[in-house]
Amino acid sequence: MAERTPRRPRRRLIAAAALATGVLTGVAACSPGPSGGSATSAKTSGPVATDPAKAGKVTLTVWDQNTDPGANASTEALNKAFMAKYPNVTIKRVSRSFADLKTTLKLALSSANPPDVVQANQGYPDMGAFVKAQLLQPVDRYAKAYGWDTAFPSQLLDLNRFSHDGKTWETGNLYGVSQTGEIIGVYYNKAKLKSLGLPPPSTLGGFETALAKAKASGLQPLSYGDADKSPGIHVFGVVQALAAGKPEVRKLVFDEGDAKWTDSGTLKAATTLRRWADKGYLGSGFNGKSKDQAVASFAQGKSPFLVEGTWQSAVLAPKMKENVGFTALSPATGQPPLTQGGEGLAWSVTSKSKHPDVAAAYIDFLVNKNGMKVAASHGNLPALPPADYKPTPGSVDADILTGWKAVSEKDGLLPYLDYTTPTFYDTLTAAVQELTAGHLTPKAFTSRLQSDYSSFQNSR
Repeated sequence: MAERTPRRPRRRLIAAAALATGVLTGVAACSPGPSGGSATSAKTSGPVATDPAKAGKVTLTVWDQNTDPGANASTEALNKAFMAKYPNVTIKRVSRSFADLKTTLKLALSSANPPDVVQANQGYPDMGAFVKAQLLQPVDRYAKAYGWDTAFPSQLLDLNRFSHDGKTWETGNLYGVSQTGEIIGVYYNKAKLKSLGLPPPSTLGGFETALAKAKASGLQPLSYGDADKSPGIHVFGVVQALAAGKPEVRKLVFDEGDAKWTDSGTLKAATTLRRWADKGYLGSGFNGKSKDQAVASFAQGKSPFLVEGTWQSAVLAPKMKENVGFTALSPATGQPPLTQGGEGLAWSVTSKSKHPDVAAAYIDFLVNKNGMKVAASHGNLPALPPADYKPTPGSVDADILTGWKAVSEKDGLLPYLDYTTPTFYDTLTAAVQELTAGHLTPKAFTSRLQSDYSSFQNSR
């Protein structure tokens, strides 16, 4: 076995109380300084020009994955406002789905005319690979100039840090900041649950009981479509969090201790998801259905449940009004909720940008107090909730804020599983599809994940 590079202990994902209440003054810690000894290029040193109006005529090319209605609306509104404030700047927006972004962004970054600003997914598969290939530039000087290093808790900043060689996550230079917070939970149709005589689920066991009762009544229990791949790993991640618990999940994703993907908690999660598929809880033909089809099916009242991220509230609220609710599940009654989540993809400045200072000013426009307020007004959960952010009581956004507080205040936020290794997204998404289709046993599923994980460990 090859000698492994030592990894520093990971801190919590969220400065829980600060993010849950939106009160950050005196709570957010300053971020650690850059490390790794990388040489600093001309683009990443010197004074920062914070006024885009003085930059002359600029076209800023921006790649994002904000295709969901709420995220798209807030991005369009902020882009329009930025160009109105700085008429000399034209924003050329390229928006891709998350799946498309993963397959096309590196090619775009490596091209002769790369974008100036991109949304980079945290972890080894994307941000780490981009840093290793020197496709992103550190933004530490911008963090200092705009106050990101004090506005954002260090736990959020650390998710966007890498050593200069891309080998060590959560330490070293800062490569972006995020606008939104997010958790994965259970959306439920209030009228459907009332007709079934069921309360909103609060535990994994209670949720499975509700799925069984819905199926027995002739309803499709869960709206689910995994053609986009990410829905599968979100559903599995929620079940794994509750079945395996936070110590095991964190050890796996952050490469700490001696946890293995073949351990009992992950095997139990795989067995549970396979059981749901075998019992018909996921419906039929789900690997050929898109997440948008699943969300639409739920909004039309064709099922009582949907497991998805908080970003879907902007899609569901206009269609379902107060008939849609949201909850984060607990492992058992009396225990705090556990689920995947953290922050949205980081807004990053590319290494080849001809206008890095304007790019950074644009990012600040997205993540400053007004940017967070605009994001919230379009149904998004801001990474730093404004103090006056108070969703309408009884609305799904109110449920989401309650769930966010419940998860974060009790340290129940767990990392997305695809962060684990540079190849884990592809390995996990394919394995989930095969597991739910009946082509992989739960044991074979966990063995495949462990093989990817072991290969990464042995290569370090």
